[in-house]
Amino acid sequence: MRVHQTKLYEKLKESLGAVLPIIGIVLFLCFTIAPIPTSILMAFIIGAVLLILGMMFFTLGAEMAMTPMGERIGTRMTQTKKVGIVVLLCFILGFIITVSEPDLQVLAEQVPSIPNYTLIVAVAAGVGIFLVVAVLRMLFGIPLSYMLIVLYPAVFVLAYFVPDDFLAVAFDSGGVTTGPMTVPFIMALGIGFSAVRSDKHAENDSFGLVALCSVGPILAVLILGMIYNPTGNSYTQTSIPDADNSVEMWRLFSSGLPHYMKEMLVSLLPIVLFFVFFQIISLHLKKKTLLKISIGIVFTYIGLFLFLTGVNIGFMPAGNYLGQIIAGLPYRWIIIPIGMVIGYFIVKAEPAVYVLMEQVEELTSGAISGRAMGYSLSIGVAVSLGLAMVRVLTGISILWFLIPGYVAAIVLSFFVPKIFTAIAFDSGGVASGPMTATLYNVFRLFKGYL
Repeated sequence: MRVHQTKLYEKLKESLGAVLPIIGIVLFLCFTIAPIPTSILMAFIIGAVLLILGMMFFTLGAEMAMTPMGERIGTRMTQTKKVGIVVLLCFILGFIITVSEPDLQVLAEQVPSIPNYTLIVAVAAGVGIFLVVAVLRMLFGIPLSYMLIVLYPAVFVLAYFVPDDFLAVAFDSGGVTTGPMTVPFIMALGIGFSAVRSDKHAENDSFGLVALCSVGPILAVLILGMIYNPTGNSYTQTSIPDADNSVEMWRLFSSGLPHYMKEMLVSLLPIVLFFVFFQIISLHLKKKTLLKISIGIVFTYIGLFLFLTGVNIGFMPAGNYLGQIIAGLPYRWIIIPIGMVIGYFIVKAEPAVYVLMEQVEELTSGAISGRAMGYSLSIGVAVSLGLAMVRVLTGISILWFLIPGYVAAIVLSFFVPKIFTAIAFDSGGVASGPMTATLYNVFRLFKGYL
């Protein structure tokens, strides 16, 4: 128990370090150029508290449960040495995890041009197929850069036949399927698969599953775009809930909390059942190990529903309202530096980013430090959001940003160590979690008011 308390305290300090800068930036905007109603500000502060607690429990839970579960399942699946069984289990795992991903449910509801279940099934199938592809790449030692140089040109060829407004939906789908719950498990699964290989390149292939799993949904949604040929707005507008008094504020959070408790229970259940299945037929872990994993699952569950409640009920209304206010300012260019500053700090508040940094530092024995990687991600997201804000202001096609960016990344992948290529493309999926999605919704709303 004392060990858990010490760990919780460490994770609390990490959460405070990640979230407090964002709170400071938002409060600065609220008291200077973008005043917001007191009720929305209070919801934001309550949401921030839930966010900090949620990150604390989630990061500890992922360390205790999600990572060990993924590594053991990956190792055991590979040890069967039956490729057919590995392929089948990986597809099923990728499909059921994606179907239950809450971010995908939200995306489907915001895209009126395609039926919800059609979009969900297509994206889930894309993840399942590419999880199989990613695992086979690891097992057979195929360089990730070779696959990327084939897949992303295929993506951009398909993008040519899809309306420009729908491209954002396709590329967003690659991010929503790599949520804070599935990413730690999938990354750990890759480490488990590579651990079975004894060659010198096994460590280089430990990462890359998230990168390839992000490509499947993009291709699936682009194909749907060609079939349905959607016109008009790709997304529905996000409403801004409000509360006039403390009782309504309580109702706002008390009604949302059970909703996210149920959502995360449904989302976490497939992974737990998959692990229980393996425990019964193959793993046979000791009771002490199972107890630790069970406690970690509980921490993960508590952390996720607190985190999502804070983000969606507290952060989202404040962010959307800020988007409206900034859109009405005479100096709209200010959205560029604001977006870059928030982007620099907000990636540190992504739960899955901490998991990736810890796994990278552990696997490379400290050769790639988590701190250095965190700074790199922050700078990268800041620059990317600055360019995104330029696009919001000018209306330039998203392809003018995506194609040069991916071309540069793929070309660089041939000049850096293989492990850096896998980590780099995994980072793209990890950094596009619920916090970054909230920021994206703010600036999408901003664009709607221009």
